[in-house]
Amino acid sequence: MPAQTPPAQPNTELPALWDGRFHGPGEFAEVIRQAFKAAAVQGWRDIIMSDATFESWPLGERAVVQPLQDWAKTGRTLTVLARNYDEVSRRHPRFVTWRRTWAHLVVCRANSYVANDDFPSAVWSAGWACQRLDLVRSTGIAGTEPARRIAIKERLNECLRRSAASFPATTLGL
Repeated sequence: MPAQTPPAQPNTELPALWDGRFHGPGEFAEVIRQAFKAAAVQGWRDIIMSDATFESWPLGERAVVQPLQDWAKTGRTLTVLARNYDEVSRRHPRFVTWRRTWAHLVVCRANSYVANDDFPSAVWSAGWACQRLDLVRSTGIAGTEPARRIAIKERLNECLRRSAASFPATTLGL
């Protein structure tokens, strides 16, 4: 009698989230990919992502947009904060299309008061956060430590207070 194969078990393993320092653009991009995979699997309700231009983020990759698609459900909010969205439109067409589809979940804000060098480059959620500390070298730190998450959230809130609605999902014209 042939041996029976046990039934396949669903993959309940949670995606790994970066914990600790990251160095260089490659590791930074991987931190972002992991964050959105985790957001989709764990069902993060609120996400804030911030960068002056998002020029060096992997937002146009399928590895980021597909998890965002899986994450998008009623009751969730993605807040995007930038100095301007010119580079997002130019470099990340997949993200722009996704944002157009899910405009009711995505809040885009712009803050022109903070210089590019001082603009926070970060992803925040209630349980995890990351921040680039050196924009030129793409180095920073990520993790679940409450003190770090609170400090990042306070900095983002300060920038959001001085921001205005921006990057409309559609443009209407005559």
